[in-house]
Amino acid sequence: MYIIFPCILFIMVLCALLMVWRKKCIIKKICCMSVQEKLCRLNELVNPFGFEYLLSQDIFTSCKDAWQRDFGYCWLYDKSADLFNMVFDCEPIYFDYEGCTWMIELWKGQYGINTGAEIGVYYANQILSEDQLPFAKFEAVDDHDMLPLSFCLVKGKNDTLASVAKRTWWLTAFCMGVFSQPCELTQDISIVFPNCEMHQSFLNSLYQTGISKQFVTVCGNKIRIQFKDSPKQTYGFLARLSRRWAQFTNRIFCHIYLFLTHYFSSTIDRLLYLYYLLPFAFRR
Repeated sequence: MYIIFPCILFIMVLCALLMVWRKKCIIKKICCMSVQEKLCRLNELVNPFGFEYLLSQDIFTSCKDAWQRDFGYCWLYDKSADLFNMVFDCEPIYFDYEGCTWMIELWKGQYGINTGAEIGVYYANQILSEDQLPFAKFEAVDDHDMLPLSFCLVKGKNDTLASVAKRTWWLTAFCMGVFSQPCELTQDISIVFPNCEMHQSFLNSLYQTGISKQFVTVCGNKIRIQFKDSPKQTYGFLARLSRRWAQFTNRIFCHIYLFLTHYFSSTIDRLLYLYYLLPFAFRR
């Protein structure tokens, strides 16, 4: 009986020393890696999730051939987002063009331990009535229908978190370890349309969402939008409760992530450290 306690204490001390030694070895390993080695390794790890890391901005963005493209879009994705700790403002804009109903949706908010934003371009295979829109399944546009998209994500008055531009069907930017409320974020968006017909159809539908004309700038076939909030987006009591709980846990996980990886300052180093130290936490 008297030997058990010292044995347990010895094992605990030994485990602590082994953990400290393992941490030092991992930190040394990461510090000895070149930037290119780190970049290649991290992208190998995140590419299966449909993303790539941009070293120049310390952010993640989606790949054009991401697996999410095969799943398209339906209203359930936004409706159930808070169950997956995604709390965002979103604005779907539906418009008809060339015999199809198109949808360009804007998102900005908190995605787990990431502050981020998205623009998605989708269409149905027919003209849809207004009653069909909330329940329709939209497909990601084909390569020849992709649009030049860009946005700048700003927190507060002038804290620029990301600036991305690409001709694609889905443009995203995510800043890991940053916590934000959706209302703190502004998404300055630019979309270039191939002709006046499509441009005008989108613009008419954009105004119908309730977005004020003072937040919209038109230059030829390019439309700039300052997305601050969703005029028509309302939430019931249970939805508000679920979003608050998701944000509460997001904030906690953000602090845990930053605490565990406090030896480093950049996301590439933090994530590789987490991967080597706690692989299950990295996957989470």
